[in-house]
Amino acid sequence: MYRLYSPSLLTIAAGHNEGFPTLVAIKGRVFDVTGNKAYAPGSGYSVFAGHDASRALAKTSLKAEDCVPEWADLPDSEKKTLEEWYVFFSKRYNVVGLVEGATNME
Repeated sequence: MYRLYSPSLLTIAAGHNEGFPTLVAIKGRVFDVTGNKAYAPGSGYSVFAGHDASRALAKTSLKAEDCVPEWADLPDSEKKTLEEWYVFFSKRYNVVGLVEGATNME
């Protein structure tokens, strides 16, 4: 059974708070990316940390406003990109929980 992360708790796990892991959610699943410096504050992918970054990953965007869970309205090509990112994360990081109330887990 997975731990449930509220969106506010997920935000705390953005790598800024000592004692908390660095987490990234994709399609409602929460991955622990703590060991990868690319997600640390100020690093290239830090924008994803502490968020469900599904839409941003699907769009290959590093814009903070794209780091939202909604992706169902995207074109098939971007949905395919999101699935590729999900597989990538699944092979490299542990799923440590689910985003509470997530509806984007298709």
